[in-house]
Amino acid sequence: MVGRIFLILFGLSIFYCLACRWMMPPITITQLVDATVGNGLKRDYVSWDEISRNVKLAAIASEDQRFAEHGGFDWKAMEKSMNGKTSRKRKNKLPKGAGASTISQQTAKNVFLWQGSGITRYIRKVPEFFYTKMIEWTWGKQRILEVYLNTIEMGPGIYGIEAASRSYFGKSAKNLSRSEAAMIIACLPNPKKFTVKPMSKRVGWRFPQIMTQMDNLDGDDDIEDVIK
Repeated sequence: MVGRIFLILFGLSIFYCLACRWMMPPITITQLVDATVGNGLKRDYVSWDEISRNVKLAAIASEDQRFAEHGGFDWKAMEKSMNGKTSRKRKNKLPKGAGASTISQQTAKNVFLWQGSGITRYIRKVPEFFYTKMIEWTWGKQRILEVYLNTIEMGPGIYGIEAASRSYFGKSAKNLSRSEAAMIIACLPNPKKFTVKPMSKRVGWRFPQIMTQMDNLDGDDDIEDVIK
């Protein structure tokens, strides 16, 4: 009986994952929790063509520069992160967040799973691996980035680039400049702490770095194929 229930739930999860190839998730666990604790829920899903190229490039430049190349997991970054943790204990030179999860992993976690640290983080690893590979196999890079930019938290109760753009700059996401896109992306991975407006020290320090990386990646053939 338990095995049958598990198979049914597993089948439904695969169906939902495939359905999200064409539809935006009605709600995520993180959005639901945020709404119930009083942060509200501001979001406005928009299509790929309604998102500025600047935002797409800023997200890749900041969060996952090998996004166009890897199959869901950046093993090189993981290796550097593991080596860096040892080095950081001795020298404390690596920036916080180095070796963070890929855009594909973050999308899988945001849409299908939950946030959190401690033991729940380790419980999440196996389904995170499964959903990351599933969306890589069935969605494609553009769809992964589109869903990511529509579902990621970008402020207290603010989800997705359209809601963030209108909240912070009073304009649509398709009209964001390079600096505005970089400012919003700079609030990740902790938008409740690293605020865009009023601008936190971290965002003020981080967004010029993102713009520099955007300049470095601009014109890269693999990235252009994704963000075009």
